[in-house]
Formats: sequence, C-alpha cells, structure tokens
Amino acid sequence: MGHGYGRVALVSGGSRGIGAATVRRLAAAGWDISFCHHHDAPSAFEAEEVEQAASELGARVLAVQADTTRATEVTSWVRRAEEVLGPVQAVVSCAGIARDRPLTLLQDADWRAVIDTNLDGVFHLCRAVLPAMMARQAGRIVTVSSVSGVYGDAAERGAGAARAGIVGFTMALASQTSRYGIRANAVTPGANISRTDTTAIWPERTTAQLTEAIALRRFASAAEAAERVAFLLSDAAADVTGTVVEVPGSFGLPIGGLAIGGVPGWLSPVEGLGVAERAADRRPVGREHPDLEVRLPAGHRRGDPVLAG
Repeated sequence: MGHGYGRVALVSGGSRGIGAATVRRLAAAGWDISFCHHHDAPSAFEAEEVEQAASELGARVLAVQADTTRATEVTSWVRRAEEVLGPVQAVVSCAGIARDRPLTLLQDADWRAVIDTNLDGVFHLCRAVLPAMMARQAGRIVTVSSVSGVYGDAAERGAGAARAGIVGFTMALASQTSRYGIRANAVTPGANISRTDTTAIWPERTTAQLTEAIALRRFASAAEAAERVAFLLSDAAADVTGTVVEVPGSFGLPIGGLAIGGVPGWLSPVEGLGVAERAADRRPVGREHPDLEVRLPAGHRRGDPVLAG
C-alpha cells in the first residue's frame, strides 16, 4: 500500500498558504495526497516545491492543474487521483480568493469570481467525491473558510459573504451525509502570516490594529490551521461532524465587525459614494459591546463565564 496505507486525501488550493501546509501535514501523518493548483506559472512552480516536500515525507503525491470553478475539471481531477492513488477517503477544500472592496463598490465580475471560487468550488469538489463516499459508507470532509464567515468583518467585505456560505454549506452537508458515515467540518482561520497577497498592502498601523483585535495578539500560522485540519481528518475526531473549529489567532471581533483604517482602497461602504459615516457607528477595534457590560452579575468580572438565568 505504500507509506499512506491506502489512505488518500484531496486538497484544493494546495500549492500555497494553508493548502500547502495541509499537504505537508497530511503527508507527515501518513496520507497519500493529490492536490490541485492554478494553471499560472507561479502556482506551477510552487506546486513542484510542495510536491517534492510531501514526497520527501514518504507520501505518494499527485499535483494537478485544475480550476475548481469548473465542475468538469474538478471531476477529471478526482477521477485521475483515484486512478493513480486509489479511492479517496478525505477531502480538504482550501482554494479561495479575496476581492476586498466595500460591497457598494464591488463590481459584478469581482463578486462572481469570489462566489465561483470560494463557494462553487467547494460544491463542485464535494459533489464529485460524495457518490463514492456514500457507497463506501465512509468519508471525511473539511472546508477551510475564515473567521469572517462566522462573525463578519470589514476586512473581507466581498469574500466574507462567500466564506459564510462555506460554513452554512458545510453544516448542511454534515446533516445530509452523517447517515452514510461521512463527517463534514469547517475550519475558520483568522488573519495568518501566509496571507501575503492581502497583508502586503497593509500599513504598519493597520497590522498593529489587527494584532490588538486578535485574541492571542498575534497572527496565526498556516501550519496551525493545517493542524486543525489534520485533527478533523484523524480517528481522534471520529465522533466530530457539523462543527466549526477556529484557529488560534482568530479575531476577537466586536459586534458589528472590525473597523480597519488606513488601508488604501478599503473604504467604509458609504465613503466611496460620497456619504459620510456617522461617528456614533464607529467602534474601536477589539472593544466589547457596551450593552454586555451592564448585564454582568455582581461579583463577576468581564471574561468570567456567566450562566444565563
């Protein structure tokens, strides 16, 4: 059976970021892996590095160029992976893009690209593997979303809606497939140091603001997200399905989202239309909602667990 003992996992978006870290982590855990990546030259070069790193860990690895927005390409990728590596036991959906503009200024093409990649891509991949998993009465699926998909924040205005859709899709998937022995869970990382496409444009003061809004006061790493994915695919999580697992470093978001200033092109949803934002609507980063403070029973401090009566 080789190093992976016949355990085969698919990882979309496996050439960089969390996807690449997941490929390496699963290879170290004894999985044989097929991952897909974009058709462009930089992605192909990165894919070669990831493929080599996973192979050096003893895994059988198959890197495939596939556009997850195209159902036919996803189906071809799944079929080829099964022909080369064997039946697919696990799927990790990591492919995603961001178009971080206010919703009022988001162009149709940008919105369509976000939905096609971040949401349709998950659907195409899961639909391609589910029939065989259902027939075998076993399967493990993990979708990688974002903390913005749970709480919402100003940093991912366009992508946040799609990431919330990923979480909802995963919950629905879990409820529909549990009777077939299939587990489906979501991982929601916050800002992480691998997101160079976004963080590269942030000024230093914005990075400082974000750090203060993060529970652990630091960005998470792609490796930490990959650890959560590996756990959800492991036998130790055999009774876990329909859950959302946050990664250390997730935002401690105030109600109403995260207000980020100083980022070129990141305007509030009304500033780009020439409408002023009310000062009363501005919330300092990381501050709790004031209404919650007056509801604490006597003798309790903020942060103490309180049972609702």
